Amino acid sequence: MKPTDFSTHLTQYLTHYLAAQRNLSPNTIRAYRDVFTLLLRFCRDRRGVAIERLNLAHIDSSLVKAFLEHLAKERNVSIATQNQRLAVLHSFFRYVQSEVPERMLQCQRILAIPLQRQPRANVGYLTKEDLAQLLAQPDLQSRDGRRDAVMLSVLYDTGARLQELVDLNVGDVRLSSPAQVRLMGKGRKARAVPLMDATAQIVRDYLTDNGLDRPECADLPLFRSRVGARFSRNGVRYVLHKYVKALRDARPSFTQSVSPHRLRHTKGMHLLQSGVSLEIIRDFLGHVDVKTTQIYARSNLEMKRRALEKIADSTPLPKLPSWKENKTLLEWLQSL
Repeated sequence: MKPTDFSTHLTQYLTHYLAAQRNLSPNTIRAYRDVFTLLLRFCRDRRGVAIERLNLAHIDSSLVKAFLEHLAKERNVSIATQNQRLAVLHSFFRYVQSEVPERMLQCQRILAIPLQRQPRANVGYLTKEDLAQLLAQPDLQSRDGRRDAVMLSVLYDTGARLQELVDLNVGDVRLSSPAQVRLMGKGRKARAVPLMDATAQIVRDYLTDNGLDRPECADLPLFRSRVGARFSRNGVRYVLHKYVKALRDARPSFTQSVSPHRLRHTKGMHLLQSGVSLEIIRDFLGHVDVKTTQIYARSNLEMKRRALEKIADSTPLPKLPSWKENKTLLEWLQSL
């Protein structure tokens, strides 16, 4: 059977355009691929179109809208995830319109489908006291406990994304002054992130304890499992959740949900509260646009507003004179 135009362009988009031209990471490309997997299954199961017969002509704006509705109503997908799925389809059809100009009108009708508005949630983060108690949970008398303590400390101190952490090799760490870690972020963009002195010292001890302080170990994973394999994303989540549970057992009042990404948000908020500018935080966290970094400023302002409201509620205000009791508004203003 002759390949369809959709299969040809999708294959080119995923294997060449995203990787070679846009330089996206393998994880991002896999996320894009998963969106098209869902779309293919929708076309097969709900529209009765065999996958091997699916053409570009089948995928118009009405089908995309039906696909989004299917995600929302039948798969109970959140607005944020729906928007991510739609953004991927927008990217693909923006590519298609330049490759197949005769499909431009069809592509632009899909591109005209707007993302849904969603309320901006405040950034969840840990206080410095909660963070200190969490990082104190690993048992430093055991080899695994020392590794876990270093892993969580580096995750917080660098503000790394989860994938950035698991991709770290020994050679990405420089402990000579100023100590820093080289992270490979989204779009394969590298950035150097400084380490605090205390973190640099425990990393140095960790490398020595595990025989990783030799030049020939530069290409080995920084964090390895018991069998010597590179830690997976789920492995890091498991380690973190284990110590979150230990903290909750020791302190039942601690009820926050904690994820690797929340530790990244925690670092961003702590930097902002220490007076670091948004531009520096943007570069530290590897954000493309400072608009992304502004979520920390909004959350910090909201925190200050709530604090002021508490003060206002507990502080009796003097009774102000009514403007009706004065002959003119000017007299009232002067009486203030």
